[in-house]
Amino acid sequence: MEEDLLLYIIINELCDDEMQHTSKKRIIWAKEWYQNRAKFSHSGLMKELRISAPDDFKNFLRMDGKTYDELLNKVRPYIEKQDTVMRKAITTNERLSATLRFLASGQSFEDLKFLTAISPQSLGTIIIETCHIINEVLKEYIQVPKTNAEWVNVSDEFERKWNFPNCIGAIDGKHVEIIKPADTGSYYFNYKKKFSIVLFALVDANYEFLVAEAGANGRTSDGGVLSNSLFYEKFKNNKLNIPEYGNLPNDFPEPMPFVLVGDDAFPLKRNLMKPYRETKLSNEQIIFNYRLSRARRIVENAFGILASRFRILLNTINLSPEKAARITLTTCYLHNFLRRKNPSIYLRGSVDLENINTSEIQLAPWRTESQQLCGLESTIARNSTAAAKETRRKFTTYFNGVGTVPWQIRYIDNNA
Repeated sequence: MEEDLLLYIIINELCDDEMQHTSKKRIIWAKEWYQNRAKFSHSGLMKELRISAPDDFKNFLRMDGKTYDELLNKVRPYIEKQDTVMRKAITTNERLSATLRFLASGQSFEDLKFLTAISPQSLGTIIIETCHIINEVLKEYIQVPKTNAEWVNVSDEFERKWNFPNCIGAIDGKHVEIIKPADTGSYYFNYKKKFSIVLFALVDANYEFLVAEAGANGRTSDGGVLSNSLFYEKFKNNKLNIPEYGNLPNDFPEPMPFVLVGDDAFPLKRNLMKPYRETKLSNEQIIFNYRLSRARRIVENAFGILASRFRILLNTINLSPEKAARITLTTCYLHNFLRRKNPSIYLRGSVDLENINTSEIQLAPWRTESQQLCGLESTIARNSTAAAKETRRKFTTYFNGVGTVPWQIRYIDNNA
């Protein structure tokens, strides 16, 4: 009996050793085709596109080869990894191009692995890290004006291009859909019955972001997004060096405050103009709304361009709100970067065009797409101050008096 028991123990130990040995043999660093990344990844495709089809290269990464090289040189010192004795590191080119393709296409990590020959787990780490670095190296491309003179320059551009003097920016907010975060209840649940974070932005007359803040929960209304933003906290406390008053062109008799422009959901304030919303508007009020809309369309087009270039914003992002916010901000930094590097190419065919001779507006292609960024909903009725109403009244007087533009009468005739 004792001999049988001893033999049983020995056999079991031998079996355990064999199982452990087999288990250890099966441990590998990665799937074999991942290890052949140089053969199977998109790097070869990029080289070919760059030589034979530069337009396709631009569509692939949303930028031309020269601009890509410049961005690669900016991020290289921060994302470059060293090879080890066990395996070769994923190169800086592969890291950046995978990130840009993720932003451009909106593909999931699981789908992107077939293009990049990088595992979904590694992609999840690489893309978030690279987005963080892009935001850091491009931080100069989104800057709030710091001096009175810089704010006046923004205002001068709105007057020159869109005939709205003393305007220092157009504001708006959009929902970016996300998967419901764990243990958050309805905190991110928006009026469209989806979960989202909010991107709030201030845009200048050239479709560039002066302010981009992402991460507010989807339940927030337009007014809430504004009042809870870091920008507005400084704005209302006079910490942005914005001039208090400026003179309107054509010898308008009274100095006027510098203002933001927004849509109907935002509150009317002394420094924030919104349209009249009465059902029966006078011709003077219609003209004000028309002139306001010309300036406000800039932020609408900026968001439209952003989403059409970076399709990740039109998909449901399956990441935490914090990571989704980082990705969203990366698209804004890239938008400004590309807008300045290739302004005519980046905006070509992407914005509303107005024929001032006929008052007809040719809508930008993004407006006809089935997928668009969802706007915010105003849920609170607000009583405006007398000072706010008086400021709007004076702008109305200006637009219908010494500040008239010749084609606004045709606008009324064609929209009567």
